[in-house]
Amino acid sequence: MSKLTLNDRLREPELSAALDTRTLVVGPYPSIHRPGADRAASARSPEARFEEACGLARAIDLNLVASERVTLNVIRPATYLGKGKVEEIAELVKADEIALVVMDCALSPVQQRNLEKAFKAKVIDRTGLILEIFGRRARTSEGVLQVELAHLAYQKSRLVRSWTHLERQRGGFGFLGGPGETQIETDRRLIQERMIRIERDLEGVKKTRALHRASRSDVPYPIVALVGYTNAGKSTLFNRLTKAEVVAADMLFATLDPTMRLLKLPHGGAAILSDTVGFISDLPTMLISAFRATLEEVLAADVILHVRDISHEDSDAQSKDVEAILGELGVAVGAERVIEVWNKLDKLDPEQRMAMLDGGEADEAQPLAVSALTGEGTERLLDAIEVRLAQGRSLLEIELEGADGQGLHWLYENTEVMGRETSDDGRVQLKVRVAPDKLARVTRRFGGVTAAQ
Repeated sequence: MSKLTLNDRLREPELSAALDTRTLVVGPYPSIHRPGADRAASARSPEARFEEACGLARAIDLNLVASERVTLNVIRPATYLGKGKVEEIAELVKADEIALVVMDCALSPVQQRNLEKAFKAKVIDRTGLILEIFGRRARTSEGVLQVELAHLAYQKSRLVRSWTHLERQRGGFGFLGGPGETQIETDRRLIQERMIRIERDLEGVKKTRALHRASRSDVPYPIVALVGYTNAGKSTLFNRLTKAEVVAADMLFATLDPTMRLLKLPHGGAAILSDTVGFISDLPTMLISAFRATLEEVLAADVILHVRDISHEDSDAQSKDVEAILGELGVAVGAERVIEVWNKLDKLDPEQRMAMLDGGEADEAQPLAVSALTGEGTERLLDAIEVRLAQGRSLLEIELEGADGQGLHWLYENTEVMGRETSDDGRVQLKVRVAPDKLARVTRRFGGVTAAQ
């Protein structure tokens, strides 16, 4: 019998509560012919949107016993759904003994309250479900604080309802409850005070992260960040490139807290590879702002790998969602440091896969096709990363006396050493790549520096 970790033991009551929660997922999607319909949302197929909603519910182990997709011609101010559909779902909830109804939309507090009265069951919307998932996934103290801040901001406008239990010990929030929980008073002043305290704590975390980034900037390793839609295969690619063992599951939001590992490049160089939280359509604005500190790793990255699940039917729409969020973060889409990676080649038929892999020489603007699962195409990806990192950096040849150990150590600490040879007389010839901000220091410190051929 395998030993359970502390985290596994903490999750057991939460998992048990989820598995005991009989859940109905409702996908109420406005007709594309409805006046004022959201064109961006209509770019997604209702089937893919609905499957994603069910996937979100499964991501926290809910007992999904029923699901229903609804086409709306009019959004009702009181209940979002029409009266007849509300009565129909209420009957289904009663017949199947549903305890939780997940609405794949953004509900106002009034709509949520009215639906709960009609269904006689707990109702949460898409934002509430994503917050619950993030609360479950958060592992670091920073992640827990960020999720709680986002959840408080969300619930602050919902004080017309009874306050839900917030689990402070593990970061899990919402309807599942669990051990160690405390019920926060439904008082705006107390909520605001708690938010201020969290923001103060996060400022401290932000300063610590800035110090860590500053210390990393002293190390000559550039940063490569993985971004992409949730479940695009970022963690699997991260494991493939770094030979790490980060959690990589076929599950939405398997990764939340950022992870970093050293990435070895083909010609001897190295970089730091960062795996980040997956993006999703209609990501709550409060989560974007709350997780800005985490996503600052993306802003600081020298190269950004935008990983796409090319086998997904809504791959183009997912890509636009990621680009929109990157735009909100201040990362220009199509910038020189962004490489688009088409992942999950293994899910395509052989002809499609070979056509993508035999696309000729890699072009900087051309997406790179890979399979993180099998390793197909990853060599070309590493080559492309190396080429992109080399842009703006100088490749130099430096010769040192064999006894100059201090100079050799300095070069390893402040440049990327691409190659090293020792001659018969003990002199050391190095090929190094130097960032622009360190070029002057290198040329001042070492004589006989020449540009590498």
